[in-house]
Amino acid sequence: MDLSPIKANKKARIGLYSIGHPHYWNQFAGMRERLIEYGQFIADKIGDWAEVVNFGMVDNEATAHEAGEWFNQQNVDLLFCHSATYALSADVLPVTQICSRPVVVLNLQPAAKMNYPETTTGEWLAHCGACPVPELSNAFVRAGIDFHVVSGLLGLEQTPDISLADEVTAEHPDAIRAWTEIEEWVKAATVKRTLEFGRMGMLGHTYPGMLDLYSDFTMIQAQTGLHVELLEMCDLFEIERDITEAEIAAKLKETTDFFEISKDDSADPLAKKPTEEQMNASCRTAVALEKLARKFNIDGLTYYYRGIEGHDYQRIQESFILGHSLLTGRGMPCSGEGDMKTCIAMKIGDICGVGGSFCEIVAADFELQTMILGHDGPFHIGISDAKPVLRGMGLYHGKWGSGISVEASVKKGPVTCVGITQSADGRLKMIANEGEAVAGDILRIGNTMTHVKFNQGPSTFMDEWFAMGPTHHFAMTIGHNKALFKKLATIMNWEFDSVC
Repeated sequence: MDLSPIKANKKARIGLYSIGHPHYWNQFAGMRERLIEYGQFIADKIGDWAEVVNFGMVDNEATAHEAGEWFNQQNVDLLFCHSATYALSADVLPVTQICSRPVVVLNLQPAAKMNYPETTTGEWLAHCGACPVPELSNAFVRAGIDFHVVSGLLGLEQTPDISLADEVTAEHPDAIRAWTEIEEWVKAATVKRTLEFGRMGMLGHTYPGMLDLYSDFTMIQAQTGLHVELLEMCDLFEIERDITEAEIAAKLKETTDFFEISKDDSADPLAKKPTEEQMNASCRTAVALEKLARKFNIDGLTYYYRGIEGHDYQRIQESFILGHSLLTGRGMPCSGEGDMKTCIAMKIGDICGVGGSFCEIVAADFELQTMILGHDGPFHIGISDAKPVLRGMGLYHGKWGSGISVEASVKKGPVTCVGITQSADGRLKMIANEGEAVAGDILRIGNTMTHVKFNQGPSTFMDEWFAMGPTHHFAMTIGHNKALFKKLATIMNWEFDSVC
C-alpha cells in the first residue's frame, strides 16, 4: 500500500547566530574562528531537519541590529542563540527586540571537561558559554522576550586542532539530551510553519449538539494560521460519479492486500463480513476522497454528514471510513463528527512523525487498570500494531446508515494522547497525557481500540483529565511526546496542560 504523503510538510526556517565579546578576538588568536566553526557545526546538524539561516557572529550592538533585521527578511520561525562564550547582554538583546520570534539559547559546552593543567585563559573562554546565560536571561525577562534554554554538550565527533581538551562528545548523554531538545524545538517550528501555510477542509458540518466540537473558523485561522476551506457534498459527489471501474478495482486490490477482511462476529449481530457492495462502495469513495483532497489542496479534513434516507449523499457518507483512514495514513488526517480541533491535533502528530489516530474513551478496564481508547472513525494505519481489520457494520452507532469500519490497535509501548480544546476566553489549549499501550482484549465491533495504562488508575486519571475541560475526542500518538507538544504550545501561544 502506498503510504507516501499526499502533500509535503513545510520545512521550518531557523535563524541561528553565535555570540561573543569583541575584546577577545585580538587577545586570543583563532578564538573567533573557532567559535564560528562551532556555530557552523550547529547549523549543519539542524540543517538535517530544517532550513537554517546562519548569521554568524553577533558581538556588538550594531551587528545585533543588523542580525535582527536580516532574520526578519528571512521570515524565520524560531531563533537559536548559540552562547559561544561570554557576551554583553546589551550586544545581544536587540536581535530579539527587532525579530520578535521565540529565542532558544544554546548553552552547549564543547568538552565534557577542560584539560585543567594545560588550559589557558583563551582556552577557558572557548568553554564558558554558560557564563553569559544568566545575564541574557535577566535581560530577556525584563524586556518581555519569550526565551528558553537548552544546556548540555556540543556533540562533536572530532576535536578541533586548536583545542587542548577532548571535544568528542557525540555519544555523551548530555549531548544526546541537548540535541533531543533542539530537535523537538525544530519539530515544533515545523508544525507552526506547516499549519500557517495549511488548508483545513470542512466537509458537511459538526455533529449536531456536540458543543465541545464546535469551532469558530476565524478563531482557528487566527490562532493556527490554517485556512478553512468549506467543502460541499456536491463537490465530492461531482468527483465520485466519474470514478471508473478500473480505479475502483485498483483501490480494492490495494485495500485487500493491506487489510484483513473480517468474518461475521458471533457476539454482535451488527458486526458482519463486509459485503462486495460495501467494499466496492468504500473503495469508490476512497478514490473520490483522495481526488477531492488534491483538487482543493487540503492538508487535513474534518467531516460529518447525516443525509436523507436513500439520497446519494447518505450513500457516500456511509462509505467514508476506509477512505479517511487511508488519507490519515498518508499525512492528511481526517476527523469524524466535524471535529476540527482534533483534526489539528492529528495533523500535529503526523507532522512530528508520531502518527495521530482519532480517539475517544471507549471504556475503562478496572482489572487491568487501563483506559480503552479508540473510535469507529479514521485510524492512522501507520501506527498499527498488526494488520488492520475491515469489518462490516450493520449500523453505525449513533449515526445513520451502515458500511465498513476499521478495527485496529496502535503499537504497544509508549504513547501520548494529545487533544486541543478551548478555554473560556476562546483561546486554544493543548492537553497531552503520556501512557503505555499494553496488550488487552478489544471488542470486535468495528472500532479501533487500544488499552492504555497511565500512571494513575482509571478513576483518578479520568477525574483529573475531565477537570481540564477537554473535548471528548483526541489524537493518539506513539512515543512519549509531552515535552515536544509543550514546546509547540509555547511557540503557538497556546495554554498547555497535562495529567501525567
